[in-house]
Amino acid sequence: MRENKKNKESGIKRMHKYYSLTGFYTFIGKSLKASFPIIIGFVAVLFLLDRYVIDFSELFTHITNTYAPLHILLVFFISESLLGLIPPEIFIAWADKTVNPIVFLSLLATLSYLGGIVSYFIGKWFLKIPSVYDYMEVKMKKHLRNVKRWGGFMIVVGALLPIPFSMTSMAAGTINYSFRNYLLFGTLRFVRFYLYAIAIFNIV
Repeated sequence: MRENKKNKESGIKRMHKYYSLTGFYTFIGKSLKASFPIIIGFVAVLFLLDRYVIDFSELFTHITNTYAPLHILLVFFISESLLGLIPPEIFIAWADKTVNPIVFLSLLATLSYLGGIVSYFIGKWFLKIPSVYDYMEVKMKKHLRNVKRWGGFMIVVGALLPIPFSMTSMAAGTINYSFRNYLLFGTLRFVRFYLYAIAIFNIV
């Protein structure tokens, strides 16, 4: 029993040393420093625009009444599958103006998670085409290197922080990262959506 405990502690120490030496903690620190101003800035801009320029409540209500939810959800799913072209926060704010915000927020989180899976398989299969792979490798060079180096922790960072989750998912597929582990770590995407919703729902 004591031997197992010592082995476990030794493994944790080795892991800690590895992440320290490879710069993972530095990367996380920089990501957090970079992400918090973006999040706060986005919320502040949204608040100021809503207060002095655009009535977001009216705007999103208009969008909700004009466009079928299925169409909006489809656009979001495509975006989340292809490098996260549109910020998820816009859709989170839209969900607040729907008939059932929690249901639509959960749908958005689920679609984002599924979009990540699509991105994973794009990385796994589609990037076997040499010309496409060369193009994506240039665009995703940093993500590829970080996922190879840090594995699951990079998936966690991509799921929680304002780093395009689709890009991290593609990188995971490209290096043949364990799909089972990817699915597990990717569930943190739901946490991000609910945390962001707490802030956005209280403002819009």
